[in-house]
Amino acid sequence: MAFSNLQPTIHGMRAPGTIPNCPPGLEYLTQINQLLVCQRFDLLEVLSCFETSKKYEVMNNQGQRIYFAEDRSNCFLRYLCGPSRSFTITIYDNIGRDVITVHKALRCSCCWRNCYLQKLKVEAPPGEKIGYVYQYFHPLWPMFKIKNANKEDIMKIRGPCVVSSCLTDLNFNLLSLDEEIVIGKISNTWAGFIRELSINADKFGIQFPLDLDVKIKALMLGASFLIDYMYFELWS
Repeated sequence: MAFSNLQPTIHGMRAPGTIPNCPPGLEYLTQINQLLVCQRFDLLEVLSCFETSKKYEVMNNQGQRIYFAEDRSNCFLRYLCGPSRSFTITIYDNIGRDVITVHKALRCSCCWRNCYLQKLKVEAPPGEKIGYVYQYFHPLWPMFKIKNANKEDIMKIRGPCVVSSCLTDLNFNLLSLDEEIVIGKISNTWAGFIRELSINADKFGIQFPLDLDVKIKALMLGASFLIDYMYFELWS
């Protein structure tokens, strides 16, 4: 199992029963309106400052683990290309089934030309596309569109005008297509150097309505990894 060396210390959320028209493994998401994603480190990686892979736990607001996630992208690409790198993140449920896969191709981080904007594909279960996250150019804000499996726009994500480690909170709001309604958000709270030395160094939260479609919740989870790599990780 890909995450076998990740030994969790918290209790997992009990799996709900089968739900019609819900991709297998996403049933958990029907019961929640918040997620907390915490990066986990092996002690050897912390001491050597060298990551073999990036591992995460995805929890609800009660601290119950819902999923594991692992990014096994090439470590040299991680350091050489930074947020522009390609990656594939596999997300597992508590019994070890891979239920979501997030793919990003290697792309330049420049946002002045459409061909260089970041794109993400989300599959649930792996092999079955449920949608995409596309970055698009805006002169003031970091902007993304959430698209369904047919690449039709369904929602937008707008970040803050200034992305800096000097800011206490960074919020990327999930918006309606007309940008009039705030539906949810992806956020990171900065806690300085002490946070970076802790085992749960990288944390970010996701909020959405309880009745939001589970596929959109899964797309928001995928988008949170992209935003973390592009902005939160950049300034941590």
